[in-house]
Amino acid sequence: MMLTRKSTVARLGLFLGACAALLPETARAQTSPEPTEEIIVTGTRRLDRTVSQSPVPIDVIPTADLQRSGLGELNKVLNSLVPSYNFPQPTVTDGTDHIRPATLRGLGPDHTLVLVNGKRRHQTSLLNLNGSVGRGSTGADLNTIPTAAIERIEILRDGAAAQYGSDAIAGVINIILKDGAEGGLVTGTVGQHYEGDGTLWHAQSNIGLPLGAAGGFVNLTAEYRDRGRTNRQGPDTRQQYNTLPNGQPDPREATIDRTDNFRYGDSAVEDINLFYNLGLPLADGVEAYSFGNYGRREGESGAFWRRPRDASNVRAIYPDGFLPLITSQIDDLSVAGGVRGETGRTNWDISTVYGRNYFPYRIKNTVNATFGTDSPTEFFAGDLLYQQVVSNADASREFDVGLPAPVSVAGGLEWRHENFQIGRGEFGSWADGGVKVLDNAAASPIGSQPSPGAQGFPGFRPADEVDESRSSQSAYIDLETNLTPELLLSLAGRVEHYSDFGWTESGKIAAKYDITDGFALRGAVSNGFRAPSLQQSFFTSTSTTYIGGVPYEIRTFRTDDPVAKALGAEDLKAEKSVNYSLGFTSRPFEGATLTVDAYRIEIDDRIVLSENLTGTAVQNFLAARGFLGVTGGRFFTNAIDTRTQGIDVVGTYRLDLAEAGQILFTAGANINDTKVTDVKPNPETLQAVGLDLVRFARVEEGRFTEAQPQDKVNLSAVWSWQGLDVTLKGTRYGEFTARNANPALDQTFGAEWVVDAEAAYEVVEGLTLAVGANNLFDQYPGTVIPGANTSGFAQYSNFSPFGFNGGFYYARVAYSW
Repeated sequence: MMLTRKSTVARLGLFLGACAALLPETARAQTSPEPTEEIIVTGTRRLDRTVSQSPVPIDVIPTADLQRSGLGELNKVLNSLVPSYNFPQPTVTDGTDHIRPATLRGLGPDHTLVLVNGKRRHQTSLLNLNGSVGRGSTGADLNTIPTAAIERIEILRDGAAAQYGSDAIAGVINIILKDGAEGGLVTGTVGQHYEGDGTLWHAQSNIGLPLGAAGGFVNLTAEYRDRGRTNRQGPDTRQQYNTLPNGQPDPREATIDRTDNFRYGDSAVEDINLFYNLGLPLADGVEAYSFGNYGRREGESGAFWRRPRDASNVRAIYPDGFLPLITSQIDDLSVAGGVRGETGRTNWDISTVYGRNYFPYRIKNTVNATFGTDSPTEFFAGDLLYQQVVSNADASREFDVGLPAPVSVAGGLEWRHENFQIGRGEFGSWADGGVKVLDNAAASPIGSQPSPGAQGFPGFRPADEVDESRSSQSAYIDLETNLTPELLLSLAGRVEHYSDFGWTESGKIAAKYDITDGFALRGAVSNGFRAPSLQQSFFTSTSTTYIGGVPYEIRTFRTDDPVAKALGAEDLKAEKSVNYSLGFTSRPFEGATLTVDAYRIEIDDRIVLSENLTGTAVQNFLAARGFLGVTGGRFFTNAIDTRTQGIDVVGTYRLDLAEAGQILFTAGANINDTKVTDVKPNPETLQAVGLDLVRFARVEEGRFTEAQPQDKVNLSAVWSWQGLDVTLKGTRYGEFTARNANPALDQTFGAEWVVDAEAAYEVVEGLTLAVGANNLFDQYPGTVIPGANTSGFAQYSNFSPFGFNGGFYYARVAYSW
């Protein structure tokens, strides 16, 4: 296991073993093909729709673009390619260090629907709770999908709830797996940050094999990734030891390590991911198909450093302080199966998909101070489990009714079942052992109450255990045709019933008008919804949260808890959205394309995690209801309405240099602005208990409106010549703002350019060598102002859209056949 730091020989053996397991892309595959009319399957039920014909914006990212990088993770690759995609890399955020959230168009991670081969992908069991973009949400983990398994990615940048159901408000990411029955590839990448840490060992292999005698296929992919930890902390300026009785500082203050007592950067992560995709023709044009994955991630991240003088420390065990380590062994599994075919002129597809994400927590190098010197230093803190089953029956047919094109009619039914579970931790991980502060070396006096539970991540209590399920049924209809040779019209409608909150309806109308062969207008209007996730409805725990460098024991209440009701919680309901888009597509001259799309997304009753409600009155209120030692609370609430609007611009140009090869230029830009248009008033129940609290205040408002870049630009050029590919990419991340409870400490971070470069050469047929650098010029975001960084260590913002690890160089070898 990586967390014990394997020997160099063992690491190299695992790395090469994964490379040889199957036998990634060559320079030939990396060389961009000539432009073709790409057939898409996202946002339409037709089988012949192309990108240029779509009435809504769709990006198609081929496998070659995914391979031209040393980033090693799909989320990071998409962040470098898609202007409206944001993937910050937060740290010291508990489980979020292990599964990081990504967003589209400045909305939440749970506002983007992820599909694999057109089928709904399951979310993770993790609920993001701490100081990151996406706080209070959950989403799918794209880093479980190897890039070597992917044929292409289609990103629909428009609301699509009427077509796909809940979550498709910001858009849809559809990952199309490879389906080849022959050939294969293997790649191995090794890299390291300029600072000398964060070493990456990454291997992928893919192979296509024939299946049966009728032209079937099975396509297999394996991935191994070992990413070392990084640390970019500033000096921890806090007093570490108590002042001596004579009033002098403890001499150990001068010698304690203040620059490496945190892990402020990437967590250590080791991944093994397996994917398969198969199709088997049966009789009469019917095909059976299946695809799925298994992933195992072992991670280790640091919590907040416990000083020697902290009341939560047992100095007999850790005389010089300690850093609790949160470890995980996350299992991710999915299996899909179905049959599809054509009967008469009707295409049909019947399928079922099962998905599962399991996240166990184990805390080591820690202590439960309320057990004193008898405390263990390692605990099992409980686990999270999310499961989803989705069954679909879809059919489509074209009817000739005398219009310039047939009318495509599609309809279908969906049944979905979800389950979310929380399992308790071992007794010592959450219990109060009754021991008080034992000595006068603590900042708190002898006899004071330490925080109960494992430091770093108190375990889930028996009262936190959850096993909740719900089901939903839906039906949709989708119509598409050309009313005139120039005018394409698409209509969709959907009704859905949830067992926990009832009915919802959504619809969509989209159109495209070809003014000339090279210029068309397009637009869409739709309404949609997002059901509250089971995690938002039923998650509950008590955890240590640092606010302004001060630890608080914060209880996250489920919304049906009587205590939460008294604090202002109400039953959650579905978010409602309305999407508008208007734009144009064009081919301004030979070899060039340009699309511009403006959008507006209005969301009512948006589900947010409340502020951390703290203070003496709250602590007394909770203690009177049995929550001794808990100093604050929070819960989910439909507290706000928001409006997001912006513009997407995407352009490409292919320059033919004759004997000198060709250059493909790509430029993309996103301008995005989110405003909170309404904040719901506190309910009467909160007034009745006499607590002067605000459920949603300026800090959380800033997380929604200013914490993500207001604009982003992606530029790239790929020169291909005689087996040589040279790639140069530049990404400009616009400014973002981190708000503080004190408005005087708000900080806006300026825009930054990050440049990536790679050179790949096919030395012999099928064998390619590449070297490159991500963040070539070692760019960092601005540092946090001292007033907002009272502890000194958190010198970079968790909101930084490109992280804060600095430059990274790598080398890659690839062989394909």
